[in-house]
Amino acid sequence: MAGDRFLDSAKANELAATLGNHYKDAKYYLDFKTPVDLVAGAIISAQTLDVVVNRVTPALFAKYKTAKDYAEADEKELAGYLKGVLFAENKSKNIIKTMKVIDEQYKGKVPNKMEQLVELPGIGRKTANTILINAYGIVEGIPVDTWVIKLSYRLGLSKQKDPEKIEQDLMKVVDKKYWHNWAYVMKTHGRALCGKAPTCSKCPVNKICPRNGVTKTL
Repeated sequence: MAGDRFLDSAKANELAATLGNHYKDAKYYLDFKTPVDLVAGAIISAQTLDVVVNRVTPALFAKYKTAKDYAEADEKELAGYLKGVLFAENKSKNIIKTMKVIDEQYKGKVPNKMEQLVELPGIGRKTANTILINAYGIVEGIPVDTWVIKLSYRLGLSKQKDPEKIEQDLMKVVDKKYWHNWAYVMKTHGRALCGKAPTCSKCPVNKICPRNGVTKTL
């Protein structure tokens, strides 16, 4: 876009290192204990605040512990655990469909390969990346959520709007060692300083960031 500036790999990694150091405590925001928990929580989290997800999942996880438990669940009963969650009925259906596949095709174990995860109902590439990183420590890509989409352009890392294209741009300029925590650093940074009207004067990367699209700062 005319007038916009995008960072080369050296600057992109300087930005990544600076923000990673500034937000050392940034981490995945959903509570879970098992890969099965994580799959259910990730499906529930679509278009839903993490605080809402973390409020409803303890009772859900206590009731349904395995993929088989979910696969055999009654849709209405499962949806009853999702009070306050958007599209609770659709999400309960997706959870049951997904867990049936996991139970029948993978013997109850959540798969640890991207190509298998993205074939599951309700699981896209972002969620698949999230599962691989947080359940198995496998880093193949970068989860591109709302904050990554919002900040990638502003920070001069991608001019794309499609999540998969944004991910490809990020993977080209950002070293792999930053990928696992990228989405959580972006979310923390967005909430702390880089919201609708960013607080550029207090930002640790204010000398690197091109501020694409920014018209008002604090």
